[in-house]
Amino acid sequence: MFRRMISLSVGSIAMVAAALGAAPALAEVVETDDDHFITRAEAIVSATPTETWLALISPARWWSSEHTWSADAANLSLTPQAGGCFCERIPEVDEPGRFTLEGSVEHMRVIQAYPNVALRMQGALGPLQSEPVTGILTIAISEAENGTRIVWEYNVGGQMRYPAAVISNAVDGVMTLQLTRLSAELGQVQAPVIATVEPSPPEETAPEVETSELDLPEGDAPSQDEPFDLPSGDGPTIAIDPEAVIDEAPSSPSVDDAFGDLSDG
Repeated sequence: MFRRMISLSVGSIAMVAAALGAAPALAEVVETDDDHFITRAEAIVSATPTETWLALISPARWWSSEHTWSADAANLSLTPQAGGCFCERIPEVDEPGRFTLEGSVEHMRVIQAYPNVALRMQGALGPLQSEPVTGILTIAISEAENGTRIVWEYNVGGQMRYPAAVISNAVDGVMTLQLTRLSAELGQVQAPVIATVEPSPPEETAPEVETSELDLPEGDAPSQDEPFDLPSGDGPTIAIDPEAVIDEAPSSPSVDDAFGDLSDG
């Protein structure tokens, strides 16, 4: 059942990604407060943007059956147009002496469908359905150097009875699982895994240096505002170019970066 998302462990999601044998891409809770949270995940697949879009709008192919109300992802459907439904059919029970009717669930409603580029839906998934919250799921598709990038962001806000710090991690785990399954369907280049925070190493204290070791020239010690010239010697010198730019490791693109301004399209 979809409600089991609240008990899904971070470790099980990491094992799913590891078992699928792909290099990791980041998945994390990027923001959380008492009344809102945002989760974000990214994957790169070998499929084309068109192939990615066609798979994305066919959730029955890749969504986890464990996170459905009917326990069968085959009952899911998604209509990729404004007002369209990401819905689930609840089959009637065919048993002797028991009469039931077919039911249904609306998971999310499509508010923007931009083929091969982006899908945006509104809805409270899983246990959030019982809470007066609004959730916006934006899935952005863009070309990458080695395939197609999928950026998946779920922004949830409103009053909820779940502690945001707890439910956000559970939702992040389930969102990561779904994106992992979608990327496996499309040929993973990089699969999303839960971000882990490594403890910062203790800061090393610089050893104390006796003033005499610097062989300062005789006279008054220079003030902090005056230049401090160390004596010349045979040791190597280090030239610092003020125009030099330090390259930082590239960060994962945000949904806004991947989504872009569609009005320019």
